[in-house]
Amino acid sequence: MPTARWEVELYRRADGRCPTLDLLADLPAGDRVRALNKLALLEEHGHTLRRPHVDYLQDDIWELRVSGQAGPLRLLYFFFDGTKIVVTHGFVKKGNVRDKDRVPQGEMARAGQTRAEYLARQQGGKR
Repeated sequence: MPTARWEVELYRRADGRCPTLDLLADLPAGDRVRALNKLALLEEHGHTLRRPHVDYLQDDIWELRVSGQAGPLRLLYFFFDGTKIVVTHGFVKKGNVRDKDRVPQGEMARAGQTRAEYLARQQGGKR
């Protein structure tokens, strides 16, 4: 049975900026390649991809986990309409080793707000 093909969409704010592309542009080249490879893996496997690649966080927000030279990189995303994976933004984890598995609440709030904005746009017919 063939695997469903997912489409990864990088969220663009109303002003046209893309937080994920901004982050990727600031990463060392090797980290950027690793992140793009992980996004391709996510696009191929969608909701069947599991740890250590992804982890469910809360409120329909997931994280794509990428090891990088700059530090652990996390790309937050959600599923939409059964075919799309919308990446809200990403960040490089900082802090002590004890907190390495925690996503800062500010990043969670940002992802939740972005998801709400995206869903509102979709219901309003705007892209």
